[in-house]
Amino acid sequence: MNQLQLLHADEPSPVEVVGAERSGLFVVLCDHAGRALPRALGNLGLTAAELESHIAWDIGAAGVARRLAHELDAPLFLQRYSRLVIDCNRPLTAPDSIPVQSGGIAIPGNAQLTPAQAESRAEAIFGPYHARISDLLAQRSHYLLVTVHSFTPELYGQRRPFHAGVLYEQDRRLAAPLLSLLRDEQGLIVGDNEPYRASAATDYAIIEHGERRGAPYVELEVRQDLVADEAGQAAWAERFARLLRRASATT
Repeated sequence: MNQLQLLHADEPSPVEVVGAERSGLFVVLCDHAGRALPRALGNLGLTAAELESHIAWDIGAAGVARRLAHELDAPLFLQRYSRLVIDCNRPLTAPDSIPVQSGGIAIPGNAQLTPAQAESRAEAIFGPYHARISDLLAQRSHYLLVTVHSFTPELYGQRRPFHAGVLYEQDRRLAAPLLSLLRDEQGLIVGDNEPYRASAATDYAIIEHGERRGAPYVELEVRQDLVADEAGQAAWAERFARLLRRASATT
């Protein structure tokens, strides 16, 4: 292993593919599914508690994505490594592609990286993850893209009122009907490009694999305390699957 090679041969691939042979209309991605760290990076200077928190991954998102993909007969791509190593839902040019702080917590292992070190992370994790997705999508003449994320109930002491959010950039063919259907569900507060606003500067997956390919897409956000356990993950996956099927009839 040379000095700048990030992953050892016995370390997991950055992407887990589930159901590549599934033939449904949808394709599901989970960019922040895992919180693994390459051995070469140690613990990035963080505590075990910090590496289990939202700064390292999207809590509950992988569980929702697995159940949702099964419900939709959709292939599923999950990214295994922590977004603190490199964020697979950020353009490589974004300031937080490799964050030096997150949620007010400094990431010592990401301070003062050389361009070669940053490139090694992109080559080992970001590139292979998105290449696997692109390879499958190239085999499909039509698909609907769904990416699954989760968000914290509070940010910097401010309570977030939303149960879920529907994110998009320009293409609203799938996002708009889904947003309407979610807002019709009793008791839900659903954000329209909230609690985050999607854009080509801040998001990568829906832009690269949806917007730029002309494919209808949606980025789903769900509050972490609602999907912290298997029951919550199953309930939200069922809801999203049921409403995505209805929303897809309009695309």
